[in-house]
Amino acid sequence: MKISSIISVLEEMAPLAYAEDFDNVGLLVGNSETDCTGVLVCHDAIENVIEEAVTKNCNLVVCFHPILFSGIKKITGKNYVERAILKAIKNDIAIYAVHTALDNHSQGVNKIFCDALGLANTKILVPKNDFIQKLVTFTVPDNADKVRNALFEAGAGNIGNYDNCSFNTQGFFTFQGNEQSNPVIGEKGKLHTGEEIKIEVVFEKHLQSRILKALFANHIYEEVAYEIYDLQNSHQNIGLGMVGEFENEMDEKDFLLLVKEKMIADGIRHSAFLGKKIKKVAVLGGSGSFAIKNAIQAGADAFLTADLKYHQFYEAENKLLLADIGHFESERYTKNYIVDYLRKKILNFAIILSEENTNPVKYL
Repeated sequence: MKISSIISVLEEMAPLAYAEDFDNVGLLVGNSETDCTGVLVCHDAIENVIEEAVTKNCNLVVCFHPILFSGIKKITGKNYVERAILKAIKNDIAIYAVHTALDNHSQGVNKIFCDALGLANTKILVPKNDFIQKLVTFTVPDNADKVRNALFEAGAGNIGNYDNCSFNTQGFFTFQGNEQSNPVIGEKGKLHTGEEIKIEVVFEKHLQSRILKALFANHIYEEVAYEIYDLQNSHQNIGLGMVGEFENEMDEKDFLLLVKEKMIADGIRHSAFLGKKIKKVAVLGGSGSFAIKNAIQAGADAFLTADLKYHQFYEAENKLLLADIGHFESERYTKNYIVDYLRKKILNFAIILSEENTNPVKYL
């Protein structure tokens, strides 16, 4: 099996188009056309993890955090990033990162976080913007079903819990082809008028080429008329963070003790207790200080995230309990999810969970 085949499965799990613009996801090191000997899944592809891959005969390391995040001009082994890359290249090991592509997925990092705590009725905390487009096209009634169904097959027309969504209006068209035209309806050089259906569908913008390919392949016109618009709507099923609810409310201290147990957190920093019950909880794995206001607006009783600075605890504004449970801790079950996903999709192949603890933060 080629590494590219593994990558195809990974991109089904976490489409690269879901990643944030600042991120560096996908294949970072190696050749995708190399035969894969085994896959090692880890949180951070640091040097000791690459050594583990060598020992376990895995030439593909799938990591959550990208080891290559910002640009580098030299690879001399002077820091942990360069040493990991050198060891990977020396041993013909490919490195693939998922990071915010999985952060933004409705079943990704933050759903895993919610599930670990037992939260239900989950929804996205910070929906992704600038991600939805609309296609408008026109065809004759006899061709409308074929075009519409092809667009649905290509991924258009999905809105939340609904699929095959479209809006259709009837009208009439006019055209006159020149001498080089080859009209399916009417004759060149003559004005023609007829009935036409206007079809409108929305789609995720990374699917645009697939949508247009389906349109052109199933449309009967020589010249296909279509329009594509960028929509300002937020995508309610893709985005960062998540909000969920406990079945039963609990005291603040009991809540934090539950979080400490379930997320195996050695230390939790938190804002002042407000004397209120905790039922609705917002979570955002990794660095999530930017979403404090979103958690408040969502009506959360508590917000769990990581990497909070001193003054950011004031931003709780006595409206919710704000807690920093640790960066690694908030994402700790992500690699387990990736392993389970790959094992379900790729049978009888070595998919190995790394045994290395790559959390750089220790507690006394």
